[in-house]
Amino acid sequence: MLTVLPINAYQDNYIWCIQNPLSQACIVVDPGEAQPVIDHLEKHQLTLVAILVTHHHYDHVDGICDLVSYTQQQTGKSIDVYGPLNPKIKQITHPLKHGDVLTILGTLYEVTEVPGHTLDHLSYFSPEDSLHSAPWLFCGDTLFSAGCGRLFEGTPAQMLNSLKALASYPLETEVYCTHEYTLSNLAFTQAVLPNDTEVKLYIERCQTLRDSNKPTLPSTIKTELAINPFLNCTRPDVQASVSLQSQSPITDELDTFTRLRKWKDTF
Repeated sequence: MLTVLPINAYQDNYIWCIQNPLSQACIVVDPGEAQPVIDHLEKHQLTLVAILVTHHHYDHVDGICDLVSYTQQQTGKSIDVYGPLNPKIKQITHPLKHGDVLTILGTLYEVTEVPGHTLDHLSYFSPEDSLHSAPWLFCGDTLFSAGCGRLFEGTPAQMLNSLKALASYPLETEVYCTHEYTLSNLAFTQAVLPNDTEVKLYIERCQTLRDSNKPTLPSTIKTELAINPFLNCTRPDVQASVSLQSQSPITDELDTFTRLRKWKDTF
């Protein structure tokens, strides 16, 4: 069975390592730093066979060159680097577009374009199969637990559509985003939904994990639909809270999302 383990990088990044404990082969997702990955490979005697990239920001790509060189030195073989077609990521060997399907380590990954945080942002969805018992979603900085990414390049409409696409995956889908932002996102969520019981329970659960120095991730689509305000811009209580904060009536779902994201930017 394939397993997914977090490799800590920078202050709050996770580089996800998808590994096969039988073959000792692995994939990493968004390696912003090389040395933590190399340390993980050597500790667990793993061989890196591919890299998946969601978008071009430095904390997701800056480790690629050193990892390619390291693997070449260790195995004498080049590795596949999958990601968006973007001149800012010169190491990509397999540029991807919406609808592409990959097979790596015996399992499928469906590629979806999810612009908003950046225009080149991709996500990778792996349906449940014989190698892992729940669907996986590697979504970079588009969807966070209890939050979503800032709009550095895209529009609110693009990000809302991207989030709705991700939220349409099966409820049991495990959500692997790339930052440990959950508690700070939940502080904002509680400001939006101060009386929501599920939010309060989720805060308690995540605080317990962090107190034990454990990741709050992966989340699931089911959890995010219950507690993430950015996935619930048609909920009357979310709309009422946003309307009160901005002191003007809400017009529609996109208006709610736009104001919600602006509110979070200054929270």
